[in-house]
Amino acid sequence: METREAAAGALVSSDGEEQAAKNEAAPQKDPEPPTKSKMEQIFGFKKEDLSSWQSLVTLLSRPTDPASLGIFRCLFGLLMLIDITQERGLSHLDYKYLDGAPVCRFPLFNFLQPLPLDLMYLVYVVMFLGALGIMLGCLYRLSCLMFISTYWYVFFLDKTTWNNHSYLYGLIGFQLTLMDANRYWSLDGLLRPSIRNRHVPLWNYTLLRTQIFFVYFIAGIKKLDADWVEGYSMSYLAHHWLFDPFKVILPVELVSLLVVHGGGLFLDLTAGYLLFFDATRPYAITFVSYFHCMNSQLFSIGMFPFTMLATSPLFCYADWPRRFFSHFPAFLRGVLPLTSPDPQPSPSCVYHEIQSTSAERQETPPVAKSSKLRFKHKLGAIFTIIYIIEQLFLPYSHFITKGYNNWTNGLYGYSWDMMVHSRSHQHVKITYRDAKTGDVGYLNPGVFTQSRRWKDHGDMLKQYATCLKHNLPRYNISDPEIYFDIWVSINERFQQRIFDPRVDIVKADWSPFQPNPWLMPLLVDLSPWRTKFQEIEGSLDNQTEIVFIADFPGLHLENFVSEDLGNTSIHVLQGTVNVEMVEEKRNATLQPGEQTKVPAGAYHKVHTVSEDPSCYMYVYVNTTEAALQENFTKLFELQERIRNGTETEPIPPELQPLIAADDLDTSEVNATDPIVRLFLKRQRRMKEVKKRREAGMLERLERFAVKKYYTIRRGFLMTAIAMRNLAVGLPPLEQLTREVAFANMKEPQADSNQDERLKDEVGHGEL
Repeated sequence: METREAAAGALVSSDGEEQAAKNEAAPQKDPEPPTKSKMEQIFGFKKEDLSSWQSLVTLLSRPTDPASLGIFRCLFGLLMLIDITQERGLSHLDYKYLDGAPVCRFPLFNFLQPLPLDLMYLVYVVMFLGALGIMLGCLYRLSCLMFISTYWYVFFLDKTTWNNHSYLYGLIGFQLTLMDANRYWSLDGLLRPSIRNRHVPLWNYTLLRTQIFFVYFIAGIKKLDADWVEGYSMSYLAHHWLFDPFKVILPVELVSLLVVHGGGLFLDLTAGYLLFFDATRPYAITFVSYFHCMNSQLFSIGMFPFTMLATSPLFCYADWPRRFFSHFPAFLRGVLPLTSPDPQPSPSCVYHEIQSTSAERQETPPVAKSSKLRFKHKLGAIFTIIYIIEQLFLPYSHFITKGYNNWTNGLYGYSWDMMVHSRSHQHVKITYRDAKTGDVGYLNPGVFTQSRRWKDHGDMLKQYATCLKHNLPRYNISDPEIYFDIWVSINERFQQRIFDPRVDIVKADWSPFQPNPWLMPLLVDLSPWRTKFQEIEGSLDNQTEIVFIADFPGLHLENFVSEDLGNTSIHVLQGTVNVEMVEEKRNATLQPGEQTKVPAGAYHKVHTVSEDPSCYMYVYVNTTEAALQENFTKLFELQERIRNGTETEPIPPELQPLIAADDLDTSEVNATDPIVRLFLKRQRRMKEVKKRREAGMLERLERFAVKKYYTIRRGFLMTAIAMRNLAVGLPPLEQLTREVAFANMKEPQADSNQDERLKDEVGHGEL
């Protein structure tokens, strides 16, 4: 590989300078350039470039080809257009911000409130037009401002939707606002030839490359957490069909430990470095592309995998689009990006004083080429350094924002701790007490809100309690006290309380800069029990379920055992508990190794009476489900005998629908026995799931395209309705109802219980 190419791929690549030097030197037919040092060949800069402030500014202002940046700008804008209609929520905006609905919201700052619904649609229109302008490079700077101002407003408006990739989109949008990404393949360049194909300073690439490096590397650092290394964070992923090839040679436990967790850790720690160097970049792009394609199937994370795929070429030589598109037929050159190898000089860059470029010698209007450091060059370098330091600091800034720390540090979404923690909630109880009347009652968990993330974050719980205090007086609860009893398991540990259930959260103190005083500690000393959990679960039959509980001294768990759960018992693993049977008015004190049965259809309380935390487990069988499965098995065997002609006994009238089971819809309607109807309904669902799984690639693509079409269609139609409302006012209610019904139209084959039917895709529901 040539020396220029060897250096061009580094984070601070020298390709722009080399290209300019080549253009300037060509007419003079200068001799070969001097041999570069090993450091310059590998990293793209010399040690002397870091020896002084002036040298560093000159390095970061080095002229660089705008081609790769322009292509990334276009791809990012396109992906944001799709993201706005999906993950940003344009297609279901009316459900989230319906005017007048008593909804509890969770903004970052309490003074932030959503605008009226029609104006929220206008916000999304501005965001959409901004993303479109970024993609086309049209009114570029204005488009970037339109996009990031509305994007960050929507982002800060709802903490419950925060995640790392949504945060990343906002960061990239902010960076692009300050960059010259419209210098290549843009409408601005078409309308203003003076900026078309003009050099960009190296710091434009340095910022984006460093940002993506941090996304990978800091995510890898976060995965050095013991739970990830030991394979507890994402163990369920190993059961996904994507890992079936690995399960041919490895048991599922090793697939989880070595492939899911070990492979994820290795890729995140090394991807940034491997993308950095020429020799390893092809392998890195191959592996990260495979990784992101897998993630697109494993998780519902919108455009994130495709955005990361779009960032990989940023690590390649900045002129790769010119070389790539030069291989296309000549008749396509008019609509494809430029393949000319001569970018124009730019006042944003610092040039060495040599000769004028070939463009200047061809009667092109001269452009000022700066060989001296100006304020804009220093400002670009200062911003680059400050931004990189800030991005290094923020993921570890939780010692400042202590109030947002729970069992994990900070609000999820800006620390690159992706998929390190998985949670399950076994029991959530909200108790209110009217301070004036003394009345006590219970609230449905999630009342007045569409989110579930408040269960894990103290700041959101405080906001939720405050909102409940404001909403409950309309239900004759004049001065409510709110108590939360939330049981959570993190990374397959015991189910335990996360917040103190004795604290009235309405009156509780909370500060973003002070530790949360009503947060219960995570019982990390009990983590070794997870190995024992696997042994216990492995010893049980398929119908027996188990739940592991840990509780603090002086507290008790009040629980109700459903009548469906027969043969429920409590087994003590550690500590001492007192089990109180409320209706039977009897108690049982249990030591480690002891057990007792608890009655179904009744309440009981489990008091921790030992000085140390107690650990116990519920062992139960869903007798109703077991009986149902047994009946299903008998019906299936009978159906098979009927089909094979081996059934000799007469078929009772209530079982006659089994004979015509090939027409499942008709049979289900004709079934009078509820068990038979449920059996036929289950068969119909399984048949549909099998059909979907065995569908060919074209059918899958068609199904995907149709689904996305109706989703995007609804967003656009509802937006049009909102814009009409703003322009000319609300129409009559009947007309508005018809318009919304038309926007809600689904594909012909879809019915109301389609989502319900898809839940039967065993093993893939959560993925």
